Amino acid sequence: MFVDEALITVRAGKGGDGICSFRREMFVPRGGPDGGDGGHGGSVVFAASTRLTTLLDLRYQKHYEAEDGRAGGASNCTGRTGKDTVVTLPVGTIVYDDQTGEVLADLVADGDTEIIARGGRGGRGNSNFATSTNRVPTKCTLGTAGEERSLRLELKLLADVGLVGFPNAGKSTLISVISSATPKIADYPFTTLTPHLGVVRWGSDRSFVVADIPGIIEGAHDGKGLGFQFLRHIERTAFLLHLIDVSEWAPDEPVISFEIMRQELAAYDEALSDRPFAVLATKIDISGACDRLTQLQTYCKRHKYTCLPVSSATREGLDDVITFVGSQVDRLRKTPCETRS
Repeated sequence: MFVDEALITVRAGKGGDGICSFRREMFVPRGGPDGGDGGHGGSVVFAASTRLTTLLDLRYQKHYEAEDGRAGGASNCTGRTGKDTVVTLPVGTIVYDDQTGEVLADLVADGDTEIIARGGRGGRGNSNFATSTNRVPTKCTLGTAGEERSLRLELKLLADVGLVGFPNAGKSTLISVISSATPKIADYPFTTLTPHLGVVRWGSDRSFVVADIPGIIEGAHDGKGLGFQFLRHIERTAFLLHLIDVSEWAPDEPVISFEIMRQELAAYDEALSDRPFAVLATKIDISGACDRLTQLQTYCKRHKYTCLPVSSATREGLDDVITFVGSQVDRLRKTPCETRS
């Protein structure tokens, strides 16, 4: 099950109390104060890992607590610090404060860590309050409470290239033949119900990551179909590939399909309109595709869009697509895209 949203609560540990104590030993009549400080409470820490790809675990465990600090002891002994609780999350997770909407962390790289709830400070023992005029202090302080937060977690997949298209445009088939990804493939709409990632090798030692997003339909930005739920996963992609079915089986003309798709992306997030992209005319091996392909190529040429014909079934044009996309990704990596956030 692919889960990309979760609501949880976290509570850091309370600091241990300082104590009031006096040294009492034979032959030491004026031992003085020796109350130790309390230990600090443990913190709740979020850590990113590539071993996870979903927030499914947080669907079942919704509350995380760190250990409280121990109270101080006699002989100026400081209490033990509470243990931190480390919660492992998939790379690409954004952590929001559910009350204020503030972004608390954006875990974009493997190994990234962020303290989400800090543990309380330990109280001070009475030995801290001894002065030249007050040699027998009886004052000590209590430990402070740890932070407690309600959080909303949102996962946005990290990929270099996002495949965008209507249902049955050929996205899953394409990613399955250019990478080792194994999405479900069938001849009915909305076969893809969850995003998939695939690593595409190109050149001698280079690669890029492709994200296959469930099909978008007209009105997706209003919540129709599955597109709205998963469009967030192309927000971080540096390059988009618009897949347009040019076969005779496609319900709409290719130019109309492309324009609707661009409108849906802009309605969801205006920044996606400025994202670098190319058009892939898919299923060119099917009869009747020639006229529709010509129509789409003419349109793209007029608007100065890159249009690449491809057939995943016969692998026609795949090498050109991989080389073109790989070179675009390399260029964008050298000049990072400001919209990739």
